[in-house]
Amino acid sequence: MIGYINSIETMGLVDGPGIRFVVFMQGCHLRCLFCHNPETWKLNTGLEITSDELIKRILKYKNYFGEEGGVTFSGGEPLIQTDFLIDILKKCKKNYIHTCLDTAGFGGTNNEEVLKYTDLVMMDIKALEPDKYFKLVGQRIEQSLEFLNLCRRLKKRLWIRQVIIPGINDNEDYIRKLKNFLKDYEVEKVEFLPYTTIGIPKYEQLNIPYRLTATPAMDKEKCEELYKLYQSI
Repeated sequence: MIGYINSIETMGLVDGPGIRFVVFMQGCHLRCLFCHNPETWKLNTGLEITSDELIKRILKYKNYFGEEGGVTFSGGEPLIQTDFLIDILKKCKKNYIHTCLDTAGFGGTNNEEVLKYTDLVMMDIKALEPDKYFKLVGQRIEQSLEFLNLCRRLKKRLWIRQVIIPGINDNEDYIRKLKNFLKDYEVEKVEFLPYTTIGIPKYEQLNIPYRLTATPAMDKEKCEELYKLYQSI
């Protein structure tokens, strides 16, 4: 089984619990205004690799994972390469490796099979309302919600990630709406990620217009204050 990956991080510490082998996969149907990895959008680019080759690389680092670590499949959007993702997830589970999926829940064709071999889902929440979701990512919200509801039905471990963007969702009203929205889900952890402008040079190199040029990077202290507000509600 052949897949396409953008890059690999062998000792990741921020993409799931413990020490992670992080696979950044190619392909994404979303065009998030705040995306800082536009080089991952196109599918059949990057490194072409078989699942057998990838699991061999992963196994070299298995001894570092400990009790909490494992493999995280990120992107881009890993769900787009459904068949390859299922194949490599199966190989990971066969070798008793913890698996984590970092996803927006958009673009998959066999999500229930994917989740059968996924231990933890890190779900990226873009926006809560259909019109704002479309404005922010260029796609409709329904697929994302269906995936989130599937995680709930299958009782998957769930972490939520929310990028906080100045002038878009860095306010008390949004934080309260997010808290109310997530109360219907068994969420183990919520992470607020401050919007960053580090991706702008990539857009320039790829000759892609960057649409948030007037938006500054999110103040980390304010982001922390909003997270404290979320916890206190």
